[in-house]
Amino acid sequence: MTELNREFSAITDDALEQLSQRIGKKIEKTLEPWCHESTRDNIRHYAHGIGDDNPLWCDPEYGRNTRYGDIIALPSFLFACNRVGSGYVGGLPGVHAMFAGCDFNWHRVIRRNQEIRSEVYLKELIEHETRFAGRSVQQIYHVDFFDSSGDLLADADTWCFRTDRDVAREQGTKYDEVKQRGDVSYSPEELEEIYQYYANEEIRGSEVRYWEDVEIGDKLPTMVKGPMTVTGFIAYAQGWGGLYIRANKLAWKMMQQHPGTGIPNRFGVPDCPERVHWDAEFAQVVGAPGAYDYGPERCSWLSHIISNWIGDDGFLTSLKSEIRRHNPEGDVVYIEAEVTGKLQEDDRHLVQFALVARNQNGELSACGSATAQLPSRS
Repeated sequence: MTELNREFSAITDDALEQLSQRIGKKIEKTLEPWCHESTRDNIRHYAHGIGDDNPLWCDPEYGRNTRYGDIIALPSFLFACNRVGSGYVGGLPGVHAMFAGCDFNWHRVIRRNQEIRSEVYLKELIEHETRFAGRSVQQIYHVDFFDSSGDLLADADTWCFRTDRDVAREQGTKYDEVKQRGDVSYSPEELEEIYQYYANEEIRGSEVRYWEDVEIGDKLPTMVKGPMTVTGFIAYAQGWGGLYIRANKLAWKMMQQHPGTGIPNRFGVPDCPERVHWDAEFAQVVGAPGAYDYGPERCSWLSHIISNWIGDDGFLTSLKSEIRRHNPEGDVVYIEAEVTGKLQEDDRHLVQFALVARNQNGELSACGSATAQLPSRS
């Protein structure tokens, strides 16, 4: 490859060595999370940010008639409770970070008005040579989440890929074909077909699904997300909390403290790197096909299809999800899930799932696996 016309920082051996010195060390001063507590509003804002209107998360009157006696938080709400665990990583200044997956384990229900505390450390760095951006680094963090009593709510490994923006722009990527296809467009008839999935979406709710009634090979109803809009991306940021989304003086203060967060926009004004999610021109500069959705948002969609199906008395115990491509404006994502196993561990009756999400062209957007506990008749 010819010498790059560089606009951004590259991954260097020195920077990588400095970052590796942090492995295994607890991060004592983490960035303030968007949500410290699982309040009614915080839970609802996150749920609505992924398009989830389950009354178990959103309606206190409904919640009072469940075994919990109140609303509870959806499992993926914890993405709003730790910045590092949801993709805001340290080290390698100026090098683009893309959230790429998570491996979550939940141990307790997240009840309303819990103060949530977290501990996090850098677990591992893995180098890759990618088609998308040449030399890349997979940066894996481990996070533990605790409630106000000090009990472990959940633990997770989450990871980002650190990529060279300039290589991604100039080398050509898997998105070249997307750019050649041009902007997607939908007829009223096509939109009606997509929206029918929303009309048919079933929230199991209070109707108990028993472990004995589930069979390996059972398929869950297909869930749709999209067509993607910048408005939808912003709706997620409202519930999840974009670290770099700051206004006026607060934006200026952040850029004074962290100059790398101020990347000039078309007016020459320093603006945040997070604008790849609403600024199509800047997204293309870093090698993406256009403004696109958030990584934790995609992981949350995979938990959404499971929580809809297991009902109020089910409990999602684990989710592993891998992000495979961006979902730019205009894309529609179809999420499929299938029961792949049933097992008993002590007094727990568990169901295992395989999940896959593809866009309107059949291209893989995300994939994963999950386990949920269901009530038993025995």
